[in-house]
Amino acid sequence: MLELSAKAVSTMTGTEGFASRKIRSLPKKVSTYRVCDPAQCAEEITCRGREWRVNLNPATLVTPTVQCPILIYLMTTNQHIVSRTGTREEWLAARLELLKAEKELTRRSDELARRRQELPRVRIDKEYRFETEEGSVSLADLFRGRSQLLVYHYMFGPDYTAGCATCSTIADGFDGFAVHLGNHDVTLSAVSRAPLAKLQAYKRRMGWTFPWVSSLGSDFNFDFNVSFTEEQQRQGIEYNYRREPAWEVAGIGDSLSKRGEGPTAEVAAMTGTDVATYTRDRPGVSAFVVEDGAVYHVYSSYVRGLDGLWGMYQWLDRAPKGRNETGTWFRRHDEYGKGAQKTGG
Repeated sequence: MLELSAKAVSTMTGTEGFASRKIRSLPKKVSTYRVCDPAQCAEEITCRGREWRVNLNPATLVTPTVQCPILIYLMTTNQHIVSRTGTREEWLAARLELLKAEKELTRRSDELARRRQELPRVRIDKEYRFETEEGSVSLADLFRGRSQLLVYHYMFGPDYTAGCATCSTIADGFDGFAVHLGNHDVTLSAVSRAPLAKLQAYKRRMGWTFPWVSSLGSDFNFDFNVSFTEEQQRQGIEYNYRREPAWEVAGIGDSLSKRGEGPTAEVAAMTGTDVATYTRDRPGVSAFVVEDGAVYHVYSSYVRGLDGLWGMYQWLDRAPKGRNETGTWFRRHDEYGKGAQKTGG
């Protein structure tokens, strides 16, 4: 864990191995910021003996245990990269050096893919039901005759008035991939807890055609750790293979949302909810396989594990200015240039 002074954090533009931060407003008398690994997607800040917890990704906020509103933006990539000019020869030398690292990353990625496939497979005997356009179906039915199923756990809770804007930017790429996956023995489907009618209305608004089913009334989302009850939230939930602290301060979600402070409150408002309600559903991806008529769970990933599925970021990572984020800049694809954000289906 890296320790930085408040002055160092306020002027920080990038630290090797850690995400950059843009500080909007610093709490008084903050002595030390303990910067955690961004792969864990949480920042712990010591403030007058209290623990402040905020998240690197607005879509997956770690429930705060603070006693005052969070006014800090945490970005997922370095900012203010120092550019320089050079000769073609200098560029080629630097590019070849970078290529070595890129090739190593590719080899490492291939190895990780192999290890995912080698995970023990867990048989699913519990009966889950989903509401679809064709009626009530089982988990096995979601495969649609194929042997493999990829489920995107889309954040659209029963109380949302619209799907999560962050998940929407990811789902924008599904239709293009789904047809190819379908011709390689893989079905891609989104699953959410919102009623089917809400999902269908939002799907029409977005112009999507990929399968999207409702798990409302089923334990599916809860069993795969992407949905939580209010009581679980107060006690502390298990998400992304670790335990989050309890939601200790009553009303903090309302406070953040009503005051419009912080990226999570902003994204929550785009779904017509407050922070507490919004974060009772979380994003993720799960993989299943059918063998000899039985369904097995193979893999699940959450938070930054979804980064590779987020198409726009793969392109931005190759753009000259990178992600270059200073807040929640993205919108649903039909909202750019419209000013006011839509929250209805």
